Amino acid sequence: MSLELNINAAIKAAMLAKSEAELRALRAIKAALLLAKTAEGGGGELTEADETKLLQKLAKQRKDSLEIFRQQNREDLAVKEEEELVVIEKYLPKQMDEAELRAAISEIIATTGASSPADMGKVMGAATKQLAGKADGKAISALVKELLAK
Repeated sequence: MSLELNINAAIKAAMLAKSEAELRALRAIKAALLLAKTAEGGGGELTEADETKLLQKLAKQRKDSLEIFRQQNREDLAVKEEEELVVIEKYLPKQMDEAELRAAISEIIATTGASSPADMGKVMGAATKQLAGKADGKAISALVKELLAK
């Protein structure tokens, strides 16, 4: 079932449950999907990979805002961002834990033949393609740096 159909059903359920936070997040997802579909050169259809990228972007926006609000002691706004982030993450693929990520990156380093920090670009290119949607870009980058520095 497509993400859009899932979102529409979830919006109905959230309305019936009177779950304001969930409704807010679901409407944000639906709006982002509509914008992406109708964007210039969008073609009107989104692939599963496009949908995942879109959800990752929304999650990243919430995380960044959450961090800023916490720094500024705006807990009222931080709570809203956190609530929305939880809902958005339900629709993202399961994220890899550090052990799984370390193993996957070690394998990528071995297959690309990288041996020094100078090869980081080569490894990052392969890692971001292979691990798209499964791990955060910052986490991938940090682990690649660490493993290449050894």
